[in-house]
Order: sequence, then C-alpha cells, then structure tokens
Amino acid sequence: MTRERSRRRLRRRDRNALIAASLTAMSVTASGCVVVHGERVVLPAATRAEAARALTAFTDAYNKADKAYDSSLDAPYVTGAVADIDSARLKAGHTNSPTGNVRHAPLALTDVTYTIPKKAGWPRWFVADARSNKGGDVRWVLVFTRHGQGERWQVAYLTLMAPGAVPKFRTDKDGWAEAVPADSTELAVRPDALSTSYTSYLKNGGKAFADGRDTSVLRADRKKAAEKPGLVRQFIDEPLTHGDYAPLALRTADGGALVFFTTHHFEKQTAYPGATVPIPNKDVRALVKGDVKQSLTLESMADEAALDPPARGPVRILGRVQGLTAGQGS
Repeated sequence: MTRERSRRRLRRRDRNALIAASLTAMSVTASGCVVVHGERVVLPAATRAEAARALTAFTDAYNKADKAYDSSLDAPYVTGAVADIDSARLKAGHTNSPTGNVRHAPLALTDVTYTIPKKAGWPRWFVADARSNKGGDVRWVLVFTRHGQGERWQVAYLTLMAPGAVPKFRTDKDGWAEAVPADSTELAVRPDALSTSYTSYLKNGGKAFADGRDTSVLRADRKKAAEKPGLVRQFIDEPLTHGDYAPLALRTADGGALVFFTTHHFEKQTAYPGATVPIPNKDVRALVKGDVKQSLTLESMADEAALDPPARGPVRILGRVQGLTAGQGS
C-alpha cells in the first residue's frame, strides 16, 4: 500500500467518524427539522406520571429510614440541606434507640399538586405541594431535582407552608410552569442573592424582608435570648448558593417568583465562670462532640421558601425549616 493510499484511507475514516458523531448529536426528520438533545431545548422537567413516581419513591424511602433510624435507606433520595438535616435526625435517633423508632408513624402525602417548569439544561426540577398527616394542617412543599437523564430524583428543598400560602404559578396553555433564572434582575432581590440578603438581614435588620415569624420575630427572639442572664448567645449566619444548595425559582402569576434557598447557621452559647451550658435534650446530646463545660456551639441548616415580588417591595418568607446538624462542646 502506497503512502498516498494510506492518507486517503485515514481521511475517509476521519470523515466517517465525524458523520457518526454528528448523527449521534442530532437526527433529521423527514420534514427536515433537526432534533437536538434536551440539554439545549426547552422541555418539561418531568412528566406528571414521573413526578408522581418520584414522590412515591421518596415517601417509601423516608418511611423505611424513619422506622429503622437508618439514614442509608433514604440517602439516595435526598440532597442539599434536606439530606444534612435528615441524616442528623436519623443519627440522633439511632444513637438513642439503636433498635429503631418505636414511635414510627408512616408519612402519608395526599392531595398533591405538581408544578413542573419547562426549561432547558440541567438541573431539571419540579415542585410537589401536598397535605401531610404530620404536623397539623400545614402543606409540605418539596422540590425534586436531578442533574442527568439517568439519575434518581432527589428532594433538595422541603418547606412547610400554611394552607393557602402556596402562591399561584404562571403556566402555559399546557400547564407547564416557568423557571426563573438565578441571576434574574426582574425581581426585588435576585434569586442567587436571596441567601446572602437574608443572612445579612438576620444580623443587621433592614427593609428587604416583610415582618413575620421568620424575620422580625426571629430577630426579636434572638435579641431576647442574647440578653438572658448567665448565658451569652452569639449567632453567625452564612449564605449557601452553590451546588446542591443553589436557589431555584418559579414564576408566580403576578410576575414575581417563589424562590427556594438555603442558609447555614451557628449558635454559640457560653456560660459565665462557674456555670455550665444546659443541653436541651438527648437528641441534641447525640449530635454534640466533646465535653460541654463552659460553651456549646450548635450548627444547623435551613431551607427557606420566599415570595420575591417583581421589581420592588419586601420579600416575604412563606416557609422555613431549620434543623440541627452538629454540635461542639468545650
């Protein structure tokens, strides 16, 4: 075989490989339309049947983990702050009751509404709003996410809202919702800035957030706790905005957005000389490392759901779940 024939054969091989790669990336229909991968086109994040299956899978795993006090049973179905809070809860439960949860009552989620945005790229995500048999008449609002076609749906956000508090969402003629970009400037506060804005508010106050249980009341409660005689309390709040803690936002009917975001919190309690810091209960004790003598630092995570209005106006926190994840005594 001559050198020229070898070069021609290599060129044909390269050309065939390029054609094969192109056909893998797209297909051409008889009408001449090009169909591309879902990463580059706007598609519903999930079918309604798929969303229902994801909720059932989560509920089944949650119940198994809660009954056994074994976080490995539902770890594949949770992520972000939900995973942090849930694994700490189950760890404490197992420490105090190694044989399982004798008070286990299965979680049941009914009267479910699925809100599924139509979007391009990953992560894909949707919201399930359900009535729960736990915690009175509050609604459980869960955000399911996944980062690839073959991945399992995981709950990244779980907040509790009063009946009627879940806002109406903007949908198209087929009922699909609209995801709001994290860097949108059409809202009072950009979704990717809400975590920072909220932690700043907890420290300094201001008018960015409407008064309520998780804003002005929380600040007042902290102030009162810090002034308690014999025990000094200090609070540090940190924003979380990346990875599994990234904010997610849905367009509401009024042009604003319901934004889900995460925050990270520390509370240090220091007793005066000669006194000791009290530990609230055995579940907290199970998560604390070291001997609690003069100080105790508690670490926790929180999921928030906020109504972020269009352009101007205070942000309103509609739901917030904060859970202890670790502690350190000294």
